[in-house]
Amino acid sequence: MRAFKLPSVIGRLARALGFARSDGRTFLLRMLPKNGVGAEIGVHTGDFSHRILRIARPRELHLIDPWQHETSETYARAVYGGGARGGQVEMDARYQRVCTRFLPQIQRGRVRVHRGRSSTVLRGFPDTYFDWVYIDGNHLYEFVKTDLELCWAKVRPHGYITGDDYGEGGWWQEGVVRAVDEFAGRARVQVILKRNRQFVLQRV
Repeated sequence: MRAFKLPSVIGRLARALGFARSDGRTFLLRMLPKNGVGAEIGVHTGDFSHRILRIARPRELHLIDPWQHETSETYARAVYGGGARGGQVEMDARYQRVCTRFLPQIQRGRVRVHRGRSSTVLRGFPDTYFDWVYIDGNHLYEFVKTDLELCWAKVRPHGYITGDDYGEGGWWQEGVVRAVDEFAGRARVQVILKRNRQFVLQRV
């Protein structure tokens, strides 16, 4: 008789029911239109970018991140602040790893890496260029607010503006919640859902 390890059985059940941490954003990726043009703001090491390519299957994916080390005490608990013990050298290494990791897709033109602040990079795209954008960059209120406003112009009508860490807690002091709620209350968007600390808005 085959023996089952209880932790692995529980893990499979949790994933099936959508409770596993690794599955927290899969539902969102399945909602995105296949073969679309998308952007991820805040790439870090590219783990979520890999899942986007595998599940959402965009024909064109733009990865946007400054890979810049922030030295202010405000960012002491951020992955690009205190979480980068090697400082800017570590951030440069992360950028190089992303470029290497997605080299085949970059060579085929499916992935394009933009090293710069989202507020600058997004302005370089024509309006209504994207089918969707996923926002996971600087979580402070003023930065999320700017990303949302720029994304509204850069996403096509009925396209999606989505993002991470919509919820209480975090070093950013609810900056994401505040910015998203304000934006959804005054912009021409429809709130599709807020779940698993993710938000999905649709431009109308």
